[in-house]
Amino acid sequence: MPQSAIMWKTTLLLALALSVPTVEVPNTRSPVDKSYRKMLQGAERFKREHALAPQASLRFRLLPRQPGTDMQGIKLKVVGDTSSMAVPIGADNSFTLEYNELLWREDAAVLANRKTLSMTWRAEVRSPGVPDGMRRLGDLRLECLVGMEAGLVSNNAHLFAWLDEFLRSPDKVCSDPHGNYLFFTEKPLFSITLQAGERRATLPFHALYAGNPPAAEMPYCDCQVLLDRSYFAPVWDRSWPDDTLLGFEYMDARRPPVRQPRATARLHWQRMARPSSAGVSTAGAKSGYTSRQRPATWLPAPTAARAWASMCCCSPPTAASSSRASVHLD
Repeated sequence: MPQSAIMWKTTLLLALALSVPTVEVPNTRSPVDKSYRKMLQGAERFKREHALAPQASLRFRLLPRQPGTDMQGIKLKVVGDTSSMAVPIGADNSFTLEYNELLWREDAAVLANRKTLSMTWRAEVRSPGVPDGMRRLGDLRLECLVGMEAGLVSNNAHLFAWLDEFLRSPDKVCSDPHGNYLFFTEKPLFSITLQAGERRATLPFHALYAGNPPAAEMPYCDCQVLLDRSYFAPVWDRSWPDDTLLGFEYMDARRPPVRQPRATARLHWQRMARPSSAGVSTAGAKSGYTSRQRPATWLPAPTAARAWASMCCCSPPTAASSSRASVHLD
């Protein structure tokens, strides 16, 4: 082929290459931003599973994740490539999403005017007629399914990137005892009681406070500032019906007992700390669990003394008496 022809073809290919528009790939979305499509899919899951809470309504809600997050005056909008839509948000930072065909096709993001990982997102399902200070288990089951379907849980991507879709699926998480979907209350928790007809049970300690994760894991948990308000509900346990009610006892509702003389308090401490001969701890006897039925943690005497003092608001025993005592905590 003549050299002139080669030069001509080279020039033509270069011109064609320069005429192709450049496509810029945006940065990976911030974890605090949510997929509009996935949140609408969560709303569809709510409709499909409505039998869990036939009279309930669905809203999404923003909660603080990091200390110092300003939860007042939050602005929320859905942003696509060529279009956007403002989202009205309530005084409690809850909202609903409307369907928009263009934003759906553009795979838009739901954005809040707050820093990355400063907030966490949850579905909120509420049935009418539930007494104040209580939650219905069927509502929580539906919250779990919707929240997972909508991709609301905000965790560090590098820690959970290895999980496949099966392990992160709503059906897997919400039906597994180790699914560990976190719920939050309005105030710091002391205890939670399940009620279904005549059946009663108190949730074990490890179901509260996100299971008491080590400090090294806290940056990856969306419970950072809500740790004392977090709990795992037994949404996976079908022996508890959907109409089961969860009753919450809050820290600020605990009435301090009458202060006893030190000698009397020390004797009371020793009696409470001593396991019974029948294999039922005092703590277990109060709640109806035996030591075989309920996992227990035996604390060293100094730790037990501090724990007991924090629970009963009385002075812990002296070192001499505490060396003979342990507390049976759930």
